[in-house]
Amino acid sequence: MTQPTTLPELLAASSRSARSITYLEGENQRRVVPYSTLHERALGLLHHLQAMGAKRGDHLVLFLQNNEAFIDAFWAAILGGIVPVPVAVGISDEHRRKLLRIVSLLDRPFLFSEHKTFERIAQFAAAGGDQASVEALRPRTLLVEKLTDISRPGVPARVTPDDVAFIQFSSGSTSEPKGIVLTHGNLIANWQGSAAAARFSSEDVTLSWMPLTHDMGLIGMHIFMVGSQMQVHQMPTELFVRRPLLWLQFASEINASILCSPNFGYRHYLKVLGDRRPDGLDLSAVRIIFNGAEPISVDLADEFLTRLAPQRLARTAMYPVYGLAEASVAVSFPEPGAPLRSVLLDRHQLGVGRTPALLPPGSTDAVALMSVGRAIPHCELRIADDADTALADGSVGHIQIRGGNVTRGYFQNPDANAALYCADGWLRTGDLGVNIEGHLYVTGRAKEIIFVNGQNYYPHDLEDIAIRAGGLELGKVVVSGVRRAGAATDELVVFVLHRTEIPEFLPIAIEVARVLNEHTGLEIAEVVPVKRIPKTTSGKTQRHLLEQEFLDGEFAAPLAELAALREKLRAAGGADGGTTDLERRIKAICDGALARDVGVHDNLFELGASSLKLIEIHEQLDAIWPSQIDLTELFDYPTITQLAEHLQGKLAAV
Repeated sequence: MTQPTTLPELLAASSRSARSITYLEGENQRRVVPYSTLHERALGLLHHLQAMGAKRGDHLVLFLQNNEAFIDAFWAAILGGIVPVPVAVGISDEHRRKLLRIVSLLDRPFLFSEHKTFERIAQFAAAGGDQASVEALRPRTLLVEKLTDISRPGVPARVTPDDVAFIQFSSGSTSEPKGIVLTHGNLIANWQGSAAAARFSSEDVTLSWMPLTHDMGLIGMHIFMVGSQMQVHQMPTELFVRRPLLWLQFASEINASILCSPNFGYRHYLKVLGDRRPDGLDLSAVRIIFNGAEPISVDLADEFLTRLAPQRLARTAMYPVYGLAEASVAVSFPEPGAPLRSVLLDRHQLGVGRTPALLPPGSTDAVALMSVGRAIPHCELRIADDADTALADGSVGHIQIRGGNVTRGYFQNPDANAALYCADGWLRTGDLGVNIEGHLYVTGRAKEIIFVNGQNYYPHDLEDIAIRAGGLELGKVVVSGVRRAGAATDELVVFVLHRTEIPEFLPIAIEVARVLNEHTGLEIAEVVPVKRIPKTTSGKTQRHLLEQEFLDGEFAAPLAELAALREKLRAAGGADGGTTDLERRIKAICDGALARDVGVHDNLFELGASSLKLIEIHEQLDAIWPSQIDLTELFDYPTITQLAEHLQGKLAAV
């Protein structure tokens, strides 16, 4: 059988199989779509795109929440030679701002979205004085609700392996997001390499809750699985966040053999599970659980496997991997079914060119690292020094890659492209690692990216948001991801240059946390006053020095004083219990979600309500008042009083 060389060929081959995609929208909500039907629907949607004027080489921005509609539109674009550009909808202004910046970078793109999502963008743009850009986009926007008839097929394009398949934009709302350009050849090479390394089979059954706007969700857990003609099951990310226990419940019911999650997912599952036993699960069919997309915690992986061992989850199922969007997705995999490999290295010997000592268990200076295997077929990796010269096994250096899966570069970004590649053509991943006995261990990152809940954030983006807290200047605010010993993810810590007394800093700290939380949905661990911001002779901020000082406890005294001032302020004001039944019912929900006594006039974002907490609050509100409050409205009405008034108006209109 001839192997596919492009994504249309891959889908065509799979559509001749008896396999299907099952959309798991709830505990008892399932829709089965055979690959053949997916192919037909994609062609029908392509007709609508072409009727709007979309042609080969044009861009189609996918900005919608519905997984089924997303997948239909993605393949419609692929079949027509139109370049899909996935963008996460999210619940914060950061995501809307990112969309508008991406649209401005593309040449007259088309948009596929839902009515509510599009109008939300229009309102956001109008409020920011950018209404013209959205109104210009409106005639090139196709809404899901308008697709009442997709029986007439569009005309497929002839594409080649060298043609652009799609563009995956990196994080970046206040700065220029980087568009990673991937060709059909890149994706096919990475699929073939991944399939060989992980021994994919058409008998495998997959389940994924990963976002389809994430390279692991779209490429690793959708395209690769469809290409391998597996039974695919897709669970909404939002459903996993609200009800994480459903993930393994579904896996047990369908006898899933391949799962996937970053650290965030394992931690979230165990947190909600608590002290309970997940009785009734049989996970014996699971042979691979991909663990990637963010740094891997040895302790968390062990805890997850130990807790699920009674449910017959094999320890050899945990499958730590390394990859990045610039590599399509996958770079290195371990041997399937092999025992986990980890090492303890001296954390003080992880600089480039150093050969860190192996330490025994219990060593205070040890950092535990998990092996992520060896380079997969069609991809090479090396460890190099600062001069891009390959280093021997055992030496820490820059992870560099090359191969058929590696991007040709960033979309219309020559400066970034110049820095991306070495003189001999190897791509600089920005990560640091070491090969020990031929196995790769990722030790850290050279490029400054913060990993939170499986997502990447650029510090300068967050800093640009933070300075909106009045009176702050760029260059005097540093946002860092700080990982404490034994922690499974980064904590967001904000360092602010402030040389006066701590009581004067308190309102600044509150406002900085509120602004960042409200605009990003991220929880801020600490806002720290610092007397200086260390910089290199070239003026570059030395974040690592501030991070280390924080971990060493050098800011313990001012942080303790800030905590005491917050408590005193709160005690003086008291927590207003509400004057109406509606306020009191909403307050009870917020109290439980935030684990504190919330005043009805308190701003939820000032109290540190993360996106996960907002989802929890919204789920409970929706259970009592179905379809009355949209999740995004929690940003518009951030106090209990405001939300109660808004809800009362809606209920009165019913």
